[in-house]
Formats: sequence, structure tokens, C-alpha cells
Amino acid sequence: MKQFKDMYPVKTNGQLTMFDRIIFKGHLTGVYPVSRFASIMYNHGVLLKEFKEFSEESTKELKEHLQQMADAAGRPLIYLPSGRGKKGESKEELARQLAIDEGVDAGLIAIYYTLEMQNVLTVRRGQLVSEKRKHLHYYLYFNDEEFGLMFVRIQSWWPFTIHIYINGHEWLSRRLQAAEIGYEGDGNYFYKIDDLERAQKLCDKFAHRQWERVWNAFAKRISPRLALLQEWTGQGYYWTVEQAEIATDIMFQQESDLEEMMPALLQEMFLTQSAEDVMRFLQNKLSSQFHGEVKTNLRRYHEGWRVKHWADRNSIKMYNHGRTLRIETTINNAGSFKIPNAKGKKPRWKRMPKGVSYFWHFRNVGAEANQRYIDALCDMTYQGKAAIDALDSLCQPHEHQGRHVAKFQPVTEQTCRVFAVVLQGTFILHGFRNRDLRLALFGELATDEKVAQRRRAAVSRLLVKLRGHGLIEKVAHSHLYRVTSLGFRTMAAAIRYRYVDYPVAFASV
Repeated sequence: MKQFKDMYPVKTNGQLTMFDRIIFKGHLTGVYPVSRFASIMYNHGVLLKEFKEFSEESTKELKEHLQQMADAAGRPLIYLPSGRGKKGESKEELARQLAIDEGVDAGLIAIYYTLEMQNVLTVRRGQLVSEKRKHLHYYLYFNDEEFGLMFVRIQSWWPFTIHIYINGHEWLSRRLQAAEIGYEGDGNYFYKIDDLERAQKLCDKFAHRQWERVWNAFAKRISPRLALLQEWTGQGYYWTVEQAEIATDIMFQQESDLEEMMPALLQEMFLTQSAEDVMRFLQNKLSSQFHGEVKTNLRRYHEGWRVKHWADRNSIKMYNHGRTLRIETTINNAGSFKIPNAKGKKPRWKRMPKGVSYFWHFRNVGAEANQRYIDALCDMTYQGKAAIDALDSLCQPHEHQGRHVAKFQPVTEQTCRVFAVVLQGTFILHGFRNRDLRLALFGELATDEKVAQRRRAAVSRLLVKLRGHGLIEKVAHSHLYRVTSLGFRTMAAAIRYRYVDYPVAFASV
């Protein structure tokens, strides 16, 4: 596993992997399937023709309960017609500013409510069904002793689905203070942590929390109909991970060092990373079975630059803020990732479920995606004299295992095309054989045996040449080859020179 600090040990303070934004979702499983819930209500004296009245009574009870919570804490309950403040502030910005202005260090800050679309239960043609409808949603913002600023969102109509938002970095800052570990940071970002090893252990411990107990306690506080439903069905809320952001922060000593490095890092990711690479970062491969969209976007923000890659509703991005370079994986579609199945079960791998009991797997999947991205950054940063030396080495013949290895002409169109093929994401993830390289270089396999034999021989010579220069290595006990760290840097330097550095220099003449 590569560490960014190994490349620039003087410039960085190390790296830390931690959850950032997390949204949990609570489903009242007792109301599904809705036909079963209709039968349960009938057994308790609630007919379908009375469901509207029953729901209105439930909604009124929730509103009164939340009003009592706000009154007891001396906090406001505020309606936001557009879902935002008068000046366009988000609910989080309003709550954060209100907590500062009124000195709310702990407990409830405010309750906001607004009209939003979400599925509700209603009666259509004599049947209980689920359909989308605009109705009130309540946002309870807390300055929690453990999690910091967080909110709980509950809909005002059956099935009273709950969303809970927390931020892992806010949690970590409080844990560092409690553990008396010194740190430097700015809001949601850390620039230096005195005991990085202990901090990482705290982050790993966070991923093993028993979230069912934590969020059931919150649900019991805010949902007055929960006790009734548990009495009727014996079931409460089932908690899932709706969205999770796993961030790896690389902390720099000087902001100027990071700012100087960012253009090169952004350029490398745009120049050498293809759709296959994006899929590789997100634990997948591009194939005919994939029907999603893969895209990359570069944007300039007030704080710095951001490059973001999307695939199958998941994304990975890199951006800078102050002295922190953050690599962040966002998981919206957990099923696109695969995790090991229970020992002895078949198949060996399964799609990752969304339940909170798999929260640790979310952390692992995100951390591994970030690490693959960091590996690509580490392998593709030859510049200046280092790049010149690497390219000069390719221009010289070598002796490898007693055999003569011919030189490359590293910046010709033909050679750069070969390098680009070898560096493509699928090969980096799974390795490649002679056949794979032939298919990638020639577009299709030859049907004529003589042509096929010539191509096999030509690719075999190419493999010997690449291996002789240390650009690839053979995987033990197989016919597979993989790109080496030297190969990443050297071939990327050649591609960069041909398609970026030379055109820019030529245009300025």
C-alpha cells in the first residue's frame, strides 16, 4: 500500500481515513407489505375508509409531540416555505448560525419544517398503496454531545420514514479533544494531528458502532406512533446506510506546497484516467453488462480545485482545502460493490447490502477505492529531472536476464499508443495476457492463422521489451502481466510529454 507521504515526506504530515458525511435511513418494516399492514389495522379496528382520519390523527400527534420537544428545550419550531432561509441559506447554515448566536452548545437547536416529496401510504380504489406526495417534513437539528451538529428528518405521514445525518469529522474532533490529542484544523478539515496512529484507531472504532441501538433511541424520542406500531407488528425501524462518504485526508505542512502540486495532479488524472480507470477505482470493470454512465468533471471553487468521477451513482473525487488534499468516495449505490460472503457460503462474493450491520464494509470499500486513487497519484507524478531520466532510460538498450533488450522511442505516436493501452484501467486491476494486448492493440483477433501467429509473435516481443525495461512484471505461476510502479510513472511521463508538455511548449514559440 502506497502512502503519499513516502513520495513527499518533508511536505506532508501523513494521511487519515475517516467517514465524512453519512445519511442513515430508518424504515418502519412493520408497514410492509402494505397489504399486510391493511390487515393488521383491520384487526385493530381501523378500516380502510377510516385510514385518512387515522393518518391525520397520527400527523397531529407528531406535530404536537415535536412542539412539546421544542417548548421544553426553549427552542423554535420554524416553517420554511422554500426549504431555505430568506437569504437562501440551507437549513444546516441556519442551524449552525443560530447555535452560535444563541450559544446552544448542547441539545436541540431548532426544528424546521417544510413541504417535500416522498412516498406515503394512502387508499386508492379500496386498496392501501404507496405513492409519492408532497407533505410536511420535520428537521430536528441537534448540537449533539457525541456527533456534533446533526439532524433527524421525519416525514409527517405514514410510514414516518426517518433520515439521520451526521459528519464523521465532527465526531472525530470531539473524540480528539476528549482523548487530549492535539490537532490543527479548519472546520471539517484536519491539517495536523499530533498522534496520527491513535486518531486512526479512533476512526476504525467508529466504523464498528452498534448503530441500531443509537438510532432506535433517537427514533423513540421523536416518533410517538413507534410504540403503537411495535405493539401491533412487533417491529420497529430497520436502519440502512442511504449515503456514505469515506474520505482520506493527506495533510500538508504548507498550503503553498499543495497549491503548487495541484495543477500537476489534476492534469495527470485527466490525461491518463479513462472510463476503465474510474470503474477500477470503484471496484468494477467496464463491460457490456454495465449500462450506467461514467463521467469526469473538473471545477474551480473558492477554496481550490476539484476533480470528480462518477460511475453507477457512486463517485470518487479529489480536491484541496487549505493544507488538506482529500480523496473521497461517495457510496449511493451499495449494490454495485461486492464483499466476501460468509465463510463456506456460495457464491464466494455477494453484493454489499445497505443495512447498518454492514457499516464496516462501507468503510473498507471506500478506503480501498481511495487507496487505489492514491496509488494512481503516486505512480503518475514523474516530473522535471526524474521524468527526463526515466525517458532517457527507455532510449537505451538493456540487458535483462542475459538477453539483449532493444530501446524504445518513448514519445512516438505508436509507442505512446502502446503505453496508453497497457495503462488502461482493466489491465491495471486484473492484469493482462498476450491475447488481451492483441485485442486492445488490433481491435479484434485475427481469423487467419498466419496473421494471428504474426501478431502473437509481435506482442510476445513487445512483452519481452516492456519487461526488460522494468515497465511490467510477470505474475508468479500464471500467464498474467502487471504494470510496475516504474512502469506507471515512466509510461505516464511519456504520454504527458507527447500530448501535453510538447504541444504547450510548441504553441508558446
